[in-house]
Amino acid sequence: MEKTVNHKAWFLVLPVMVLVSFSAVIPLMTVVNYSVQDTFGNNQFFWAGLEWFQEMLAEERMWNALGRQILFSAIILAIEVPLGIFVALNMPKSGFWSSFCLVLMSLPLLIPWNVVGTIWQIFGRVDIGLLGYTLESIGIDYNYTQDTFAAWVTIVVMDVWHWTSLVALLAFAGLKSIPDAYYQAAKIDQASRWKVFRYIELPKMAGVLMIAILLRFMDSFMIYTEPFVVTGGGPGNATTMLSIDLVKMALGQFDLGPAAAFSIMYFLVILLISWVFYTVMTNLDRREG
Repeated sequence: MEKTVNHKAWFLVLPVMVLVSFSAVIPLMTVVNYSVQDTFGNNQFFWAGLEWFQEMLAEERMWNALGRQILFSAIILAIEVPLGIFVALNMPKSGFWSSFCLVLMSLPLLIPWNVVGTIWQIFGRVDIGLLGYTLESIGIDYNYTQDTFAAWVTIVVMDVWHWTSLVALLAFAGLKSIPDAYYQAAKIDQASRWKVFRYIELPKMAGVLMIAILLRFMDSFMIYTEPFVVTGGGPGNATTMLSIDLVKMALGQFDLGPAAAFSIMYFLVILLISWVFYTVMTNLDRREG
C-alpha cells in the first residue's frame, strides 16, 4: 500500500521561513552585494569583485583586531569555564538555598549589555567609582582610560561577572542529571573527591559544558556593547575588538565595501569555529550513546 505524504505541515513552517528570510537571509545577501561592489552614493554601484576581500586580508588593522579578539575569548573561556564549574559544584543541590542560589546566579544575566557597560564604567572611575577610588586610595595606579593593562583587566572582570553565571547554571543542570547511584557506588569504593569529579561528574557534564563553551565563545567573539561603553576601544586601539573595528569602518568611515567584506569574513570565522564545536559535541553524544 502506497503511503500518503501530507504536505500541509509546510504551511506551519512557512511563517518561520518567511521571518528568517527577512531577519537573516535578506540582510546577509545585502552585505554580500556590498562586498563585491563600490559605491559613491546616490545608489550608484560599480563592480569591484574580490578587491575588498583582498584589501581586508592585507590590512594589518584587521589582523590586529582579530588577535585581540582571539586573546579576549581565550582569556574569558579559561576563567569562566573552570570558575563556573567550581561554583556549580559548591551550590546546594536541593532545598530553599538551592533555589535562592539559582535566582541569585541568574540576576547578572538579566541585565542588558549596555547597562552592564555603564555600571562598570562608573564603578571603575577614579573620581566617583567605588572600585577606582578604592584602588587609588590603597596606592594602586588604576585608570582604564589611559592604561592598557587596566583597560583589559576591567573588560575581562566585567565579562566574568556578567557571564560566569551562565556556565555555572549549565554545569549545575549537568550535575543534577547524575543519578544518586553513581555517588553511592563511589562512596562504597571509597573514591576520593577528585576521582568522583574526574570519573563521574566531569564526563556527565561534558555535553552541557560543550554547549556552555560554544555559547560563551560565540558571545565573547561578537562582543561589542560592553567594551565600547567602558573604554570606547581605547586607550588607543588596545580594546578595539573586531566588532568595534567593523562599526568604526562601516559607520565612522562609511567604507561600505570593505566593511561588508570584513563582516562576511568575520561571520565565516564564527561559523567555522562553531561548526568545529558542534562536531565535537556530536561525537561526544555518539560516544556516550
